[in-house]
Amino acid sequence: MNCKLSCDKPPVAQMRVSSSFAQPLRGKAQSSRSFLVKACLVVAAIAFVSQDNKAVSDDVPKRPNVVVILADDQGWGDLSCNGNPNLSTPHIDSLARDGARVEHFYVCAVCSPTRAEFLTGRYHTRMGVYSTSTGGERFDAGEQTIAEVFRQSGYATAAYGKWHSGMQWPYHPNARGFDDYYGFCSGHWGNYFSPMLEHNGKIVKGEGFLVDDLTNHAIEFIDAHREESFFVYLPLNTPHSPMQVPDPFWDKFKDKDLVPDPAKENQKKNDVGHSRAALAMCENIDFNVGRLLSHLESSGLADDTIVVYFSDNGPNGARFNGGMRGRKGSTHEGGLRSPLLIRYPRKIRPGTRVTQVSAAIDLLPTLSELTGTSHDSRLPLDGQSIASLLVNPDSVPPKPLADRIVFSAWNGKVSARDQRYRMQFDGGLYDIENDPGERMDLREQKPEEARRLGDAMAKWIEQTEPRKSSDALDRPITMGHPQAVWDQLPARDAEPIGGMVRSNRYPNCTYMTNWTSPDDAIVWDADVLSDGEFEVVMYYACEPSSVGSVVRLEFGEQAIESVIQHANVSDLVGAADDRVVRQEGYVKDWRPMNLGTIRLAAGRAMLKLSASKVNGGEVAEMRLLMLKRLPSAEPSK
Repeated sequence: MNCKLSCDKPPVAQMRVSSSFAQPLRGKAQSSRSFLVKACLVVAAIAFVSQDNKAVSDDVPKRPNVVVILADDQGWGDLSCNGNPNLSTPHIDSLARDGARVEHFYVCAVCSPTRAEFLTGRYHTRMGVYSTSTGGERFDAGEQTIAEVFRQSGYATAAYGKWHSGMQWPYHPNARGFDDYYGFCSGHWGNYFSPMLEHNGKIVKGEGFLVDDLTNHAIEFIDAHREESFFVYLPLNTPHSPMQVPDPFWDKFKDKDLVPDPAKENQKKNDVGHSRAALAMCENIDFNVGRLLSHLESSGLADDTIVVYFSDNGPNGARFNGGMRGRKGSTHEGGLRSPLLIRYPRKIRPGTRVTQVSAAIDLLPTLSELTGTSHDSRLPLDGQSIASLLVNPDSVPPKPLADRIVFSAWNGKVSARDQRYRMQFDGGLYDIENDPGERMDLREQKPEEARRLGDAMAKWIEQTEPRKSSDALDRPITMGHPQAVWDQLPARDAEPIGGMVRSNRYPNCTYMTNWTSPDDAIVWDADVLSDGEFEVVMYYACEPSSVGSVVRLEFGEQAIESVIQHANVSDLVGAADDRVVRQEGYVKDWRPMNLGTIRLAAGRAMLKLSASKVNGGEVAEMRLLMLKRLPSAEPSK
């Protein structure tokens, strides 16, 4: 079966190859037996096809490849190698067995700050990240990313999955060093089975269960670039809600009795269904990690590929987490500690354990040192390389590492962690080595430690100036970048005017509804970065009675109008595949409608979508505007 997508070529032309991977499973449409048979056929096909396709010979200089896998909302305790008795993750565990386990590795309390810190090697508080949507997830355009570092060293670069660091150029993945990108740029997504996605800016439709689909793309990219060094970033979207997972994984957990975490004595019964679904999603991740590792092995690339696995924050529910206090959104140990597993057979011995405190900011300098790539950072890094400890775990950490303090900030709270203690924003001091549940405050018993960490925290806050959404930063949505062909303007980045309302309070995957009057409008605070002519397409749903309504788009003195000519009646998508009731909103099957061509002049103004005529009581429900830059007219001769 051919898994290629009908979409534009990426900015750096690449040959897409057909693959023999099993079609990702549609939740309730396939049996467990069919699933397992197809999985076996996948491994067999990969092994057969790859027998003669060995990696570049040892005498050809080639830097090691890098594959970074990032799970979304998977806690430290959501792996069997970390003692969880409720699930089995043998493929992820194998990375610890065959490589290194970093024992005390820390990320941020929520998604987008962690991604910013991994991508740049700098604290997100320095870079303008203050929320997880509507522009607050973007880190400053002047930052250098890990993809840029590797691409400048000759690597082919790709990212597949949940970006969550900005949708429009210059914040889009293609603008930040990735040659190829497939996935979604917002935060949470509303449907995981063949959803609306993008490929290098262009809207496409996914194929099957999203995690399976993203893994297929990573494997295809590896095949297409096997003769050169590659850097693949695979930020998966699970176990973040909505809690959707194919039947074979859910069937194992839907009635399973779970062993509770000792620190979660207040766990409610209604958390159990969510936990079961999350664990099923984690086992699906493990299945896909196994597919990826098998492909590297059968392709002869395993020994020369660094594989990194970690998560972006603590668990998104009250489930097993090693007795630590806190979960996603918390600056306590359980909200910030993540697994970090790194396998590199050429240099890292099997079973290596690194006990030094480290963080997501360390991955850029660490991977740069392990691969021998140089990076001339435009801005000073906060991260420090732990490569020497990975290669020689018996060595004594250099003093900057041994004495370091790792900081985290979120929602007005700051936490500091050294090799033994954690200090919280309220001055509480905890001996994490002996009290991971942070139950005993030692500030009175350990005044010198409390003063030392308190002084360091105050200095860090002064230097990095953590920002909050309440700061009302002046950050318009960018569009019309001279290097961008496509611009997405989703409903989540807009504000409703009049009677218009957002479909859900969590904005990332929402749409606008209750569009009933010419006085209603959807507005984007837009900053057009260069002049141009743009074709505009609106993605919408509406009843037959709405046909004939006239939609109007304005920017400054420019305006276009278009008549809705086709109904698009769509039920809510996703409810049938949810394992537990979601808090976020559902999505619909959106229809594209060409609104025409508009000329936009560089500058900042409100882009306004309204209606000059309303039929049937409601114009439409609006999900997204897509703008395509048209080629400049050639001068006459």
